Amino acid sequence: MRGLTGAGPARARSTARAAAAATAVLAAAALFSAGCGTGGTGARDEGPARADSVASPAAPTAPPSRSPDRVDAVRLIKADPEVSPEVKRELEPCVADEYPVDVSYGNLTGGSVDDVVVNVLTCGDAVGVGSYVYRDRGGAYVNVFAAEEPPVYAEIDRGDLVVTKQVYDRGDPVSSPSGENVITYRWAAGRFSEEYRTHNDYGRVAGSEPTPMADG
Repeated sequence: MRGLTGAGPARARSTARAAAAATAVLAAAALFSAGCGTGGTGARDEGPARADSVASPAAPTAPPSRSPDRVDAVRLIKADPEVSPEVKRELEPCVADEYPVDVSYGNLTGGSVDDVVVNVLTCGDAVGVGSYVYRDRGGAYVNVFAAEEPPVYAEIDRGDLVVTKQVYDRGDPVSSPSGENVITYRWAAGRFSEEYRTHNDYGRVAGSEPTPMADG
């Protein structure tokens, strides 16, 4: 009878240890699962949480300028007292009612309405004889820039005014200038100021016929 009595407590202790071990394993598994899922200490949660904590709010952007209605560039040039009489004489229709003008719109002066760039050309060779910038002021366009040394052409480049003036050496035909000066202007303190300029020389490719070799 003692042997049976001793075996009972031994089996009970063994069963209790097994149950405690199983409980500990289940508790550890539950803790690991909770840590990976929602605790914020797992590898999957740690990265996004850190990125969110250092993200800065987007900086406000300035509202873009409004594009104006199509401008009657011919009327604008002819009514502008800043435009020379020589340029106004050049501004005649080339074919029917087609005038030699190029018009561009863009924000050059920081106004609420886009500025207008007008280039006046010749009919025959499309040589620029005058370039102008008009800025909206109270619903009317005012001349804020003029270049009338032909050949000249003005363009808008990433918020800057870029004026190209072709350079001719003596004897150059109108169609073949020797080079060009490219001048960049920027609007500041109510006027355009020169920022920098570059000069480009055009390469000349002279073709030559091969010289025949003498016989003998």
